[in-house]
Amino acid sequence: MQDSNRKSMSASEQLGVFIRLLRYLKPHKLSITIALVLLVITITGGIVSPLLIQSFIDNHLVTLDFERTSVVRLLIAYIIVQITIVIISYFQSLRFQRIALQIIQQIRVDAFTKIHGLGMRYFDKTPAGSIVSRVTNDTEAIKEMFVSVIVTFLQAIFGIVGVYIALFSLDATLAFYSMALLPLFLLLVAVYRYYSADFYQDIRERLSQLNGKISESLSGMGMVQAFRQEQRFADEFKSINDGHYRAGLRNIRFDSALLGPFIDIMYAAVVVFALAYFGFTSLSSAVDVGVIYAFTTLLRRLFQPIQQVMNRLSIFQQALVSASRVFTLIDEPDMEPVQLLEKDTKITDGTIVFEDVTFSYDGKTDVLKDISFTANAGETVALVGHTGSGKSSIINLLMRFYEYEHGSITIDGRSLKSYPMEELRNKVGLVLQDPFMFYGDIESNIRMHNESMTLEDVKAASEFVQANKFIEQLEGEYAHKVMERGATLSSGQRQLIAFARTMAVDPKVLVLDEATANIDTETEIAIQASLQKMRKGRTTIAIAHRLSTIQDAELILVLHKGEIAERGTHQQLLQLKGLYYKMYQLQNGQTA
Repeated sequence: MQDSNRKSMSASEQLGVFIRLLRYLKPHKLSITIALVLLVITITGGIVSPLLIQSFIDNHLVTLDFERTSVVRLLIAYIIVQITIVIISYFQSLRFQRIALQIIQQIRVDAFTKIHGLGMRYFDKTPAGSIVSRVTNDTEAIKEMFVSVIVTFLQAIFGIVGVYIALFSLDATLAFYSMALLPLFLLLVAVYRYYSADFYQDIRERLSQLNGKISESLSGMGMVQAFRQEQRFADEFKSINDGHYRAGLRNIRFDSALLGPFIDIMYAAVVVFALAYFGFTSLSSAVDVGVIYAFTTLLRRLFQPIQQVMNRLSIFQQALVSASRVFTLIDEPDMEPVQLLEKDTKITDGTIVFEDVTFSYDGKTDVLKDISFTANAGETVALVGHTGSGKSSIINLLMRFYEYEHGSITIDGRSLKSYPMEELRNKVGLVLQDPFMFYGDIESNIRMHNESMTLEDVKAASEFVQANKFIEQLEGEYAHKVMERGATLSSGQRQLIAFARTMAVDPKVLVLDEATANIDTETEIAIQASLQKMRKGRTTIAIAHRLSTIQDAELILVLHKGEIAERGTHQQLLQLKGLYYKMYQLQNGQTA
């Protein structure tokens, strides 16, 4: 699936992304200052080293004056400088690395936190693999920028300034000529940035597609194997992987052609020019051999950071593209519905009223049209209808997974939007047809890390829904390990744990999405009594496919194409001999 965020980044957009990344440095001002001081020390040491050698060549080697004290001083100074560079470089690198890891840690926390605040609409339109890729792969690319690129850029800036100071001290004229290199370097950077942006955008998106395909394959492995789709998935993955390979190869060719060879040619040309300059100068005046050595060595020191910068431009470009993708996620406006909080909003009775509610997922096609009904406190309202009739949409709105704009939904006379989300989640319990199990143990899946809930509370909730019978037979009982998605548990066992999870918080409103669909007949008979206890004293909204499970409901709504086609009790609807009557006959093997 192609990422919807596919577009080239302009220079101003890249600058904006870079500035935003730099803002993450603010909490680390002291550490950065210390790291920069250490960096300056190491660069200074690197510049002083050739000057010490120049002094030895001109003052001792050329003149054959090896006065012991002076030579030993130079030797000791050189050794001290080298040892200092090694030690300081270690601490400087360690500090920069720590800062980079802390920044990426914060970016990942920001992205992960934002994901949990996004509305369900975002997840409807965005592949899970693409989201995972942004939080993992893209942030890892940003980390590389902070770890190597920014450090390299700083080394280059300080190094170039220091080298030019040393060059001007040796030969001002030649140093002035060599400054012509700077605009050439800037031009090279501009050209590279202009052409490489599209390459890296393409690479990151193809990597996102790879993650999406892997995620889809793993989550649906049962269906893939059941329908013998292994080869199709392998072919699709190969196609995406080949595209990623071609994009990467195209970028490597571009890097190889523009960066390394160009810098090498420039360095060779500058060295030749410098030697020629000293050669012509020597015809009219003497030139110290040490000066020639120091000058050519410093030129190499000048090109080293530039070469490193050029080599890391690719990492920098990737990081900007990746950061743009991460920030797009962090800036995503499609948030979960906002609550317009009022004072003292508590759900006490659980009376639910839908009034003229119209809803659309895409803003074009209405999936609910003028839905109106009342579920009085303690009553059960059942929703029935064919697939796509709007049953799940009513639950989605009641749970505040989606925002509605037309009509009103109230609980206990107050708008659904006026309650704190915590109050809604505590007082409105949801049991889905296919409940999700988290990696951990039975207890944590029931308690859901609610610190105020004790093990006794967990056991009481399990006994209430008769889940304790199978839990106590498991190894470790409530400490029994639950694998990802509860893979080692049966569908019925997962459903019973979901019942216990819901009842553990003692909700006032119970929302059941065909909660007994995945439970075998024997278990269903046993759990019907538990359902009766669960529903007693609670307002219940239940989606039902098996009409036998909701015959005692105070109100049954028959939905058809987003509208309430029929309403009434079980007997009233049978007497109408409409849609409900036909569904009942089909389920009971009767014909009209």
